[in-house]
Amino acid sequence: MADNEGPQGNHDPAGSTQMFRAFVDETPSGGRAAASAAAAGSAGPRVGVIVGVIAAVAVVAAVVWLAIM
Repeated sequence: MADNEGPQGNHDPAGSTQMFRAFVDETPSGGRAAASAAAAGSAGPRVGVIVGVIAAVAVVAAVVWLAIM
């Protein structure tokens, strides 16, 4: 039976694992400031979703109220 395991050790012949690890380990130039800015930017869409859900509930309540009357 053939040995299909390849060379032993940490060498990745394709290099994809090492390149991915290097990419993940890189620190962005903004550091923590960039992370906090991203967190602040995500608050806008969250507020929009909440307002949309409240508006949808209000429309459904209005339709039910008109159906009962």
